[in-house]
Amino acid sequence: MAKLKDPVQLAVIGAAHGTRGELRVKTFTGDPMALGDYGMLYDETGRPFEVLDIRPAKTVVVVRFRGVNDRNMAEALNGTTLFIDRSQLPQDLDEDEYYHSDLIGLDAVDADGNTFGKVSAMFDFGGGDLLELTMHGKRPMLIPFTQAAVPSVDVKAGHVVIDPVAAGLIPDADEAEERRRQLGGESGGNTKP
Repeated sequence: MAKLKDPVQLAVIGAAHGTRGELRVKTFTGDPMALGDYGMLYDETGRPFEVLDIRPAKTVVVVRFRGVNDRNMAEALNGTTLFIDRSQLPQDLDEDEYYHSDLIGLDAVDADGNTFGKVSAMFDFGGGDLLELTMHGKRPMLIPFTQAAVPSVDVKAGHVVIDPVAAGLIPDADEAEERRRQLGGESGGNTKP
């Protein structure tokens, strides 16, 4: 069994599909059908998984792996995460493309150098990519991974530059004034002449 030096998660196995060992698999690749193009996949222990067949199915792909021949074998794999070694990924990314794993651990700073924590995770719940920022002693915050909220990423320098207003971390001047009014600045009709 191979132990990966720099594992990158590509997928997680879900429920069995049918009776012949097929599995529903959620991928974290740009093109879900490309899962089979990366070669051998591995679980956390280094156990290899070879994709024999893959086809789309709504929000997942249905995969047949070598050696998984019946529903019982397939059901035993539910929840298994699948990885490849980082060296198997293409290295010729466009200037504004990043692997999620490259962003984890970067400092989040604004244009003035104020720190807003570190990037601790990336999520996509259906509305677009979100960065999770964590700072010691504070609750994690989610910000959109958009050009407006994160105008600059410098992996080599070890940080992302964020716009705290666009990211929703601090209100802009109009929102701050509206909040002051709502919290008691103007009570509308309760004042005496």
